[in-house]
Amino acid sequence: MTKRTLLPLSIFIFFLGFIGHAQVDKSASKQERLVTKADEQYQNYSFSPAIDIYKRILDKGYTSADLLKKLGNSYYFNANYNEAAKIYKRLVLEFPSDVSPEYFFRYSQTLKSLGDYENANLAMSKFIEMTSEDARAKAFEGEKDYLGDIEKNSGRYNLTPFAYNSPYSDFAPSFYKEGVIFSSDRDTGNLARYRHTWNSKDFLDLYKVNVDSVSMDDVVKFGDKLNTRLHESTSITTKDGETLYFTRNNYVEGKYVKDEEGVIRLKIFKATLKDGIWTDIEELPFNSDKYSVAHPALSKDEKTLYFASDMKGTFGESDIFKVAINKDGTFGTPINLGTNINTEARETFPFVTSEDVLYMSSDGHPGLGGLDVFATNIKNGKYDGAIVNVGEPVNSKMDDFTFIFNEESRKGFFASNRAGGLGADDIYALVETIPLKLECEQQITGTVRDRITNEVLVGATVKVIDENNDEILSTITDSEGNYSLTLDCYKGNFVRALTQGYVPSEEYLEKSDSKPKIIDFYLERDKVTAGFGDDLAKLLQLSTIYFDFDKYNIRKDSELEVEKVIAAMEKYPSLKVKVNSHTDSRGRDSYNLWLSQKRAESTVNYMISKGIAKERLQGEGFGETKLMNNCSNGVKCSAADHELNRRSEFIILE
Repeated sequence: MTKRTLLPLSIFIFFLGFIGHAQVDKSASKQERLVTKADEQYQNYSFSPAIDIYKRILDKGYTSADLLKKLGNSYYFNANYNEAAKIYKRLVLEFPSDVSPEYFFRYSQTLKSLGDYENANLAMSKFIEMTSEDARAKAFEGEKDYLGDIEKNSGRYNLTPFAYNSPYSDFAPSFYKEGVIFSSDRDTGNLARYRHTWNSKDFLDLYKVNVDSVSMDDVVKFGDKLNTRLHESTSITTKDGETLYFTRNNYVEGKYVKDEEGVIRLKIFKATLKDGIWTDIEELPFNSDKYSVAHPALSKDEKTLYFASDMKGTFGESDIFKVAINKDGTFGTPINLGTNINTEARETFPFVTSEDVLYMSSDGHPGLGGLDVFATNIKNGKYDGAIVNVGEPVNSKMDDFTFIFNEESRKGFFASNRAGGLGADDIYALVETIPLKLECEQQITGTVRDRITNEVLVGATVKVIDENNDEILSTITDSEGNYSLTLDCYKGNFVRALTQGYVPSEEYLEKSDSKPKIIDFYLERDKVTAGFGDDLAKLLQLSTIYFDFDKYNIRKDSELEVEKVIAAMEKYPSLKVKVNSHTDSRGRDSYNLWLSQKRAESTVNYMISKGIAKERLQGEGFGETKLMNNCSNGVKCSAADHELNRRSEFIILE
């Protein structure tokens, strides 16, 4: 996507955090003046002339972290990812201590756009290292094989270039009656006056054309009063064709309005068709001179307006919001769609289908490079569904955006700045040949048993709990202790088994493919039923408490097992235990008897130190008199076999 004031919607706020002054040698006055001039252009988002000046400074051998950041950003936000990658590479190599996480993210994005996914992933790993709590970092870590997932979704669309593209920039298609409305800067009639210095392109106007038109002459400007000398773009009309929502720069009574930083923000305007003329053009009440509101989309019942904004409450550079359209034509309060959909990067250009599928463009969710098109199911007003990359050929290494789709005809349009197009941005027509799968069903089966006896548990309940601790569904085991469940594998889920008289057990399932999975549960009784002489360790299914050779202190790997015995004694206050300790056969018999007694005492003392009353515990050492194997005196055994004999047991006394 060719970057301009209209498109990278919250770019202005984003840049405010990076605007500064390059550090230069005070003696180099001419060079200093050049830096100052470049910074002025940069601060005004005039990136094209800023690039020219920064390059001149760089070619003279001067560099700094600040200069490389601004030059890299100027390329990045003009979608010149090849040059941006070169500059960001210099930045991370020459000034590593001055690189903030966001630059590693942008560097990764530029490398993806060049097809260098190996180094892009390395840059993203550095980003994750610096900002592990960032939603983009979590999404990347949760989708390690994101390229494989994108490949699975690819090949679902046939594409053809829009017949009415120009050598300029054409994008933002919108269905309108028997044709489409779209945005373009093809009008070069006022080149000198209206050219925009963001990217040295003309300002955008709305155009329309019928799909059965046969000539470029049939492409006409849409509405005499809609287009101004600033940008108009991204429109949506109601089904009756009488109400239009569209994006425009902040423009009031023939004059543009700037914010405190000198930025012309974006606003959504509404127009009504009366006697064939678009009139009553008014901005929506939640617009502001301080932030941008843009790219409108309507729900199928036309009671909700979706849009992108960097208003207060935005998680990233721009987020997707929704707002209620009341019966009387007023609007509710905008609501952010949440962190499942929105990231710390850009989510923008929403579109909602008749089947409640939200399409949007994002560079925060794992993609191929630049902005990618994603889809998610928003039925029943829920925004927690899987965010699915629609794959190639819609998505590419460059920017892909303004996706629209008719589910009845399975046809649609989108725009891209990929190579091979006629202009800077081009519109492509698409036909869906294979429906996009937004749900992932996974079959989970298994058996629930008693952990000690291995007896199947009939009528046990098995539940699926989501990550918000809400119960999704449940079933009970049949006469053979078996169960079967179908769950959404695009989400993380807990599968929990429980029945009366037993301690519940659960297993967490991460997002996965749709391959069936077997999960067997072995439940522990919530009361220990045992008698005199039973080994509590065996009843509790503990690992054996082992000791190092010639040592009697509790090993770190055995502390957890002893803690389980302690927990059982805390749960059952009447329980008394005798600790029987043993050694291997190496060493003198008398020494081993002493050593085993010390091990018994060590175990008892450890339990006393954890709060178990002394009178509930006994300890006795048996030396090498009760070996677990044939490793007796004179028998050659491995160290592992000898270790099996250095153990403690917990015998129930009462």
